Amino acid sequence: MTTVHKVERWLSDRPWPTRELAPTPPDARPVLGDAGLPVLGHTLSILRQGVDFGLRRYERYGPVSWISSFGTKFVTAAGPEAAQVVLTNKDKAYSQQGWEFFIGPFFHRGLMLLDFDEHLQHRRLMQHAFTSDRISAYNARVADIAAREIRLWPQQDGFLVYPALKKLTLDVATDIFMATNGETTALREAFVDTVRAGTSLIRHPVPGGRWAAGLRGRKVLEAYFRAEVPRKRASADDDLFSALCHARTDEGDVYSDDDIVNHMIFLMMAAHDTSTITTTAALYYLAKDPVWQEKARAESMAVDEVNTSTLDKLTALDLVIRESMRLVAPVPSLARQTVKDTDLLGHHVPAGTKIAVSTWVNHLLPEYWPDPHRFDPLRFADDRREDKVHRYAWMPFGGGVHKCIGMHFGMYEVKTLLHELLRTFRWSVPSGYEVRWDPTALPVPTDDLPIQLTRR
Repeated sequence: MTTVHKVERWLSDRPWPTRELAPTPPDARPVLGDAGLPVLGHTLSILRQGVDFGLRRYERYGPVSWISSFGTKFVTAAGPEAAQVVLTNKDKAYSQQGWEFFIGPFFHRGLMLLDFDEHLQHRRLMQHAFTSDRISAYNARVADIAAREIRLWPQQDGFLVYPALKKLTLDVATDIFMATNGETTALREAFVDTVRAGTSLIRHPVPGGRWAAGLRGRKVLEAYFRAEVPRKRASADDDLFSALCHARTDEGDVYSDDDIVNHMIFLMMAAHDTSTITTTAALYYLAKDPVWQEKARAESMAVDEVNTSTLDKLTALDLVIRESMRLVAPVPSLARQTVKDTDLLGHHVPAGTKIAVSTWVNHLLPEYWPDPHRFDPLRFADDRREDKVHRYAWMPFGGGVHKCIGMHFGMYEVKTLLHELLRTFRWSVPSGYEVRWDPTALPVPTDDLPIQLTRR
């Protein structure tokens, strides 16, 4: 541990004065927490320590607490019980407005940022793009791209797998979502800048800053999609972009051009970033565990034709992916904001409060997951199903009405990529190697995950 890390750990663990979030009615419990450093609060600890910091906060304060970071206050809902209250949202107290603080300027009016009846209307339309037939068609194209591109990877010691996977998943997304392979370099850079902007320390368009880069990235993406809308409306293409352009409910509802642009920018981000993280995590744990790697490979070698039916039979790989998403949550936190005073596990939370639901923390709580940091895919086997102890103990796709609309396609995509990798290569990491995940935006390996890649 470096001196900088030791100082950060000391700052995050020191006994900051505990205070109440707000005045509390006599029949409710207060939300306790602390502000941390002046101005910065606990921002640096969150950005550098990620889930480890969240777990220590849970141990100190329990499932409901408040924290100061990114220049504002948040109430943290950690643990399955708190997550269930917020995400099921029975009294409609928790709004998606919480995302506006982080990503509103960059993913304006994407599906994840819409609320209540408007969200339901947009989601019903979007379901037309995620029918089982469309998912099967999309995945056939994933299989073609994976077979073509992965076989071009070099046999190499120290191959940086994260950027290779990020390029691959963006190539998949641009093909399947837009039926084009053009302009991927500019789009890739724009997506990276747009995604990273939400966790900027300086949340203003300062020249050279991450926030300004995100705004520029948004403009690039918006111009690209807007220019393509008329052609897609007139086409009979079978990509997701065309599906959104032609989607229509029985009542005659359709998306406007603005809706399509906003949803495409959001879906492209969601499709390639989460798939990249999940595939990278699974590949890492298989590199650390050659027994599971060979078990998964044996199943894949028995499958020639890749389709959703044959992928469903790859049970070992399915267990590995689920355990990898537990250990490295592709979306580590979910944002909400209260639109009225409400009760969260007996704690009084006033209207206008920003809420952070700690997905990743839930995945590592020892009261739900024995030896939680150990890679053990059999947790998800039929005779154990540790994920069934509580429906919100494992929640990589979120929960409630905002549960990820593309989760089935995403699982098939990750399984297809890993299936092709297993059939083409063996891989490993040096003994004792431990990856460090950078939680600045979404969790990515700080060193791009160098592996020993050997062609079979």
